[in-house]
Order: sequence, then structure tokens, then C-alpha cells
Amino acid sequence: MIADLSAAELEALAASVRADYETFKGRGLKLDMTRGKPSPEQLDLADGMLALPGNRDHFTDAHEDARNYGGLQGIAEARGLFAQAMGAPPERVVIGDNASLAMMHDTIVWALLKGVPGSEAPWSRQSEIAFLCPVPGYDRHFAILEEYGIRAIPVPLVGDGPDMAKVEELVRDPAVKGMWCVPKYSNPSGDVYSDETVRRLAAMTTGAKDFRLFWDNAYVLHHLTETGREILNVLDACAEAGTPDRAFVFASTSKMTLAGAGLAFFASSEANVKWYLARAGKRTIGPDKLNQLRHVRFLKDFAGLVAHMDKHRALLAPKFAAVTDALERRLAGKGAATWTTPQGGYFVSVDVARGTASRVVALAKEAGLLLTGAGATWPQGKDPAEQNLRLAPSFPSLAEVTAASEGIAICILLAAVEAEQAKRGQKAA
Repeated sequence: MIADLSAAELEALAASVRADYETFKGRGLKLDMTRGKPSPEQLDLADGMLALPGNRDHFTDAHEDARNYGGLQGIAEARGLFAQAMGAPPERVVIGDNASLAMMHDTIVWALLKGVPGSEAPWSRQSEIAFLCPVPGYDRHFAILEEYGIRAIPVPLVGDGPDMAKVEELVRDPAVKGMWCVPKYSNPSGDVYSDETVRRLAAMTTGAKDFRLFWDNAYVLHHLTETGREILNVLDACAEAGTPDRAFVFASTSKMTLAGAGLAFFASSEANVKWYLARAGKRTIGPDKLNQLRHVRFLKDFAGLVAHMDKHRALLAPKFAAVTDALERRLAGKGAATWTTPQGGYFVSVDVARGTASRVVALAKEAGLLLTGAGATWPQGKDPAEQNLRLAPSFPSLAEVTAASEGIAICILLAAVEAEQAKRGQKAA
């Protein structure tokens, strides 16, 4: 442990890690670990879609012309293909265009303007609105709240989901209208919500009668191990708890097929789906049904979807292993950081020495490594401990991830050593 080193030992370690840093910086690398984008090789897995649905192949099983307007909810065969992943029957699945984030944004805006089933008035008529935000979490979720003046209340993740005692206490406040949840391989912590957590979220007493779980199941099939983790179906749990309208479930194929030309999904209760379609019908005459059709032609069925995701896992798992290997080799036993070893998803969460996250990001930038900014995993970018970092190894090549991970570990250790030296200097003064 760095804190246990003698003055001479600390000075020796500082000299060694600074030398390693200068050597790494001298390599002149330009690497980007900021966003969880699919790599070109992952996108290539879906290249067959570019020729689909094919010339004159534009009719659905019901002989609907996919070239034309209409079909607001999405074609039946596409809803059937993805229903199992969404945990809802096809009639309670809605297909949007490529971004589930857009569907999440719209549901919040519509709730503000119109209310949701069970609302006595639009949410915007309430003097204050708040959302619970498990942390570390997804910056784009927080950005939506900030855009519309919704107060974000951080709740810590504890390994199997959020701290439920804290959640159950906070939701008694009628101002708390919703809660973000990434229940499987959470961004960035990798948390997988336990059955108990899902049941408690479904059954808890809320001060707001129209409280909603914004259930962003973004990584539903994004396993990094041969045996993927499964979670309890939140829609079933809510129905059993007598809160059938509580969950809005979202997902997309953005990290399954083509990120810029995928499909997004919304699933919920019958009342919520009816509400969603009533709102959506005012903003569009229908989605891109040809894109839905080509997904069906390419993936064919749920087994085909699972097989396709196995190909993604084969590309991603070695990159995550490279990150873990570098952190273990450089940092194990030194007390400079802790990190997750996710079983799925797109990120590795690292907690560096308290107060050093910004320094790590700065050191990395100077060495040619771009990292997501310190604080990004907290609402308004304010991590009170200034220690969490989100690493995104999906986009760079395996060789680049290996090199970048080595550099990141060096930066983390150097920042921790600097912090310990500064601490001892202050005490001496």
C-alpha cells in the first residue's frame, strides 16, 4: 500500500513511475477511450444488412407495404423478434427509430407536458420534480434531467443495484417522479440488479402516484461471458406487486447491428403503451419499417439474435481482459485504485485515489490518451469524491486497448503517488 511506504520507499516508487510515464508519453500515441461505441469490426458483423431487405422485398408477413406511411407501433414480425428481449408480449412493444435515448427523452417531455397514466396533472405543473440517479451512472441520462430542470438525486450502487433502503426512503417524497435504472451490466459499474432489488423497486411505496422507473435495459444481450447473467422481468414484477404501470422499459439494437441505423424499443403496460402511441402519433406518421424488415431478414429469429451477439462477445471480451490485466499488473496491492470486472456491457468503472480523477485524466491527455472527463458519471459532472473514471474499451483495436490500459494504469499510479507526497508535505509543514 502506498500509504504504508516509508519516505525512502515512496520516493523510489515516485521516481520509478515517473520514468515509466515519461517512457510511455514518449511513444507519441493517440488513443481514445472516451465513448462506448462499437468498433468497425463489430459493425462489420452486420454488413449483410446493407443489402437488405433487397429489391422488391418490401412487404411484411401481413402484406403491408413497408415503403409507405403508417405502422406507428412497428411491424408485427419485428416486435415478435425482440419481444423476448424486452420482456413483454409483441402487442406491448413499440419500435422507434435508431436511438432509445430519443424515446427516453420523449417520454420525459411528454410526462412534463401531459402527465402519464395515473397523473392528476402534467408533471411540469408541480413546483419541483426530482429523479433518483444511481451512481456512478450514464451521463446522457443526467443531461436530459439537467436540460429540463429536473433535480437529480444521486443514490449509490452497491453491487446488486442501488442502495434500496435509500431508494425506499427517498421515493416517499411526492416530488420524486422517476428513477433511472440500467439494470443489467450497468453503465459504467457493471452492476446486475438482483431479484430482490427488482421486486423492491416494483413494490415500494412512492409518494407520487404516477412514479415511473425508466428501465434502460441497454445491455440486455451484451454478455462478456459464455453464460450471461439474467435479471427478473420488471414488468412481471410490477404486475405482481400491483403497480403494472410503474416501469417504462427501453432498449435498442445500437450495439447489436448498426449503431447509426438500428432500432429502438419501448415496452410497458397496456395503459402506458396506449399513452405512448397517442403522444408519438402527433410527432410522426410512422417509423422506418424497411429498417425493421431488414433486421428481421438478417437476424431471422431470437436464436439468430443471440448467435449474432456471441460474435460481438468474441470481439469485446479480449479487450476487457486487456484492461483488467493492465490494472492488475500495475496497481494490485498498492491502494491506488479499485475497479470492476464486468460480466457484460461496455465499460469498466475505476475508482482512483480520492481527489485524483481530474489529475489522472490530465496526465493521460498529456500522454496521448483521451478519457471521459472526471465527474461524468455523476449528475452535473460533480463527483463529490472526485475519484470515479469510466473506461470504454470497445472502439479501439485490441492492440490499442492493451497499450492504452498500460498507460492509464501508469497515470493512476502516478496521480496516487503525487497525492500521497502532497499529503505528507502538508503534514510536515
